Amino acid sequence: MTTENEDFAGFRAEVRAFLAAELTPDLLAAPRTSQLIDAAPQQAWHRKLAKQGWAVPSWPAQFGGTGWVPRQVEVFRQELDAANAPPVSPFLEMIGPVLYTFGTPEQIEQHLIPLRDGEIVWCQGFSEPGAGSDLAALTTRAGRDGDDYIVNGQKIWTTNAHWASWMFALVRTGSGGRRQDGISFLLINMASPGVAIRPIRSIDGLHHLNEVFLTDVRVPVANLVGPENGGWGIAKFLLEHERTGSVGSASSLARQIDQVRAAMSAHGDSDDPAAGAERDTLDLALCEAEIALIALASFDRRQAALARRAAAHPAHASIMKLLLTEQGQHIAELGVRALGTDALRDQSALLEDFRPDLFRGVPEGPPIMLNYLFGRAFTILGGASEIQRSLIFKSVGSSAAAP
Repeated sequence: MTTENEDFAGFRAEVRAFLAAELTPDLLAAPRTSQLIDAAPQQAWHRKLAKQGWAVPSWPAQFGGTGWVPRQVEVFRQELDAANAPPVSPFLEMIGPVLYTFGTPEQIEQHLIPLRDGEIVWCQGFSEPGAGSDLAALTTRAGRDGDDYIVNGQKIWTTNAHWASWMFALVRTGSGGRRQDGISFLLINMASPGVAIRPIRSIDGLHHLNEVFLTDVRVPVANLVGPENGGWGIAKFLLEHERTGSVGSASSLARQIDQVRAAMSAHGDSDDPAAGAERDTLDLALCEAEIALIALASFDRRQAALARRAAAHPAHASIMKLLLTEQGQHIAELGVRALGTDALRDQSALLEDFRPDLFRGVPEGPPIMLNYLFGRAFTILGGASEIQRSLIFKSVGSSAAAP
């Protein structure tokens, strides 16, 4: 059994050998922001990981997990980021834990293995036009009709709905009492009659997001996860995973720092004193960001170890979500400063055409600009920063504020 303190040099070498063999040029060149902008390379890479048995290292071993200790998982993810491996679906670590924790044996058999093996793509139906950070205000309704629910409503900001075969959604099945008490968790087949998708172009010019309209969509009662009107607890469980798994990691942000440094180098040295001063300022700021990421990684590693003893801090997910997203935006802002006049608004066209070389000789330009533009959303999605601060205060601040 691997221990937490064991030397992981051999394991790191094994991961690097796998990446060298399996990361083909087409996968490395696949255009991306924090996610790939095409499902095909995302799922192709997912299937390679699944064949190796490495697609879901954090899942329990009986459901396909690796059984690695937290430090091994960290090393694995560091090597993926360092190699510029494509990201897998951000929903893998959301709906997967929900299914193996709350799902019926039939739901686990139908959905979990295809999810693990990269055979299916999911999307998340939580946010609505009037229910974002105030998720309990959702109005999409599911009324019982025999062995089916009839679902009517609208979801918005639905990432990758145009790729997805299935949606996990929160719907209102009850009324009266607290708003949270009438919410259920449903699995909806996106091929069902009555499901309509309309694309939303985000500020980076790309199509990640969608509106989803549900009109008299019939969903079998067998697709209900957990008890009817018991979806709020499941949603909170899922959001803990989203806040720690879908907004990046310290190692992914470290790679973004490398991109900023490469952009600085591409401009070369300048005799202009103002340019030299700006370069020194950026270099200092990047060093400070690296120190912050080291601290965040150490905090996350400590909490992962404590979690095995059920002793992790209750605000861990909110702290990581808050600090990672804000640090990511800061690094992206430094990247724009490093690009200077090379910072273009139309970078998405260059990326979609696989022509980062057109970015005025700075190939790091498109990913830097995409991280900057779409990164504006990261302090909102998964629970806005204001929400995270409130959760942290409730957990640790109330005692400090007491006289």
